[in-house]
Amino acid sequence: MAVTPKEQLLQLAAKLGVPMAAHAGEVAPLHLHHIKIVDLLPQMLVMVRSLVAQETISFQREPITAVGQGLLISFQNAFDDGQEGTAELRQEPPHVRVMPLHLASEVSFPKHSHSKQVTILIEATYLQELLGNERHKFEYLFDAARTFWIEDFLSPAISSLVDELVNATGQVSLPDFYYRLKSVALLYHLFDNLSRRASGAPKQLSAPEIEAIYRVRNAMAASLTEPLPTEELLNLSGMNELKLRKLFTQVFGKGLYDYYQHLRMQEAARLLKEERLSVSETGYRLGFSNLSYFGRLFEAHVGMKPKKWSRIP
Repeated sequence: MAVTPKEQLLQLAAKLGVPMAAHAGEVAPLHLHHIKIVDLLPQMLVMVRSLVAQETISFQREPITAVGQGLLISFQNAFDDGQEGTAELRQEPPHVRVMPLHLASEVSFPKHSHSKQVTILIEATYLQELLGNERHKFEYLFDAARTFWIEDFLSPAISSLVDELVNATGQVSLPDFYYRLKSVALLYHLFDNLSRRASGAPKQLSAPEIEAIYRVRNAMAASLTEPLPTEELLNLSGMNELKLRKLFTQVFGKGLYDYYQHLRMQEAARLLKEERLSVSETGYRLGFSNLSYFGRLFEAHVGMKPKKWSRIP
């Protein structure tokens, strides 16, 4: 008898120590559109999945032990699965998140949210072998006593590779070899980006600090037409300004202002491409009164002028 996609997800969750099966009634509102699991353990495991939450669902994810010491690397909302036309569905901006497998965290799916994900679980020794002589740049990733959380934007190279990996058919030759190759290529581009961040080991983060940083990020993302006052961000975080700026930059690789502008340009790119707004309509919707400034900012973040971007098929 064929295994259903949801059964596949529950089986994987059990393997990874995520107690979803114990909450079968709670996860019933999760509508799974796509799932593919490539088991390359003990070195790595790759999962592609897309789901829609009809109701808000959250549960605690325990530390993952199937891979031993290692990392969970998740490329979020980086591909199109044909559900994008449903207007009421919400999704986070595309991004990649890196966290240690030993970190327990809350998994949450807000009501009417659309979550698309390529997740790579990779064993620490194998990743160190891949990094070779450059591994010293990332020593903080292999400190089992350290709790950290890193988020980065998706580069065009990463987005292109995610599309290749997601759209590979079941007839691909040498499938384990193919998925390992594409996954390692994704990791190369990610670590190339991370290597450009400011040097120095990140500060160890507590769970409340991680939650506070994301409260600030989410508030910024919900106010793209007008920046929130710094005082409001400080109140949300419960931190002083120096600490907030330092931890925010550590997690997201950009300061508060640069990150906010990048969020705006990501939304501008979406409005131009998906909603087919004009350059002026896009600029005004995002609160820009000076369209020349909007155009320069867009080019600085996206790599091309907004009009040229909107013409790409």
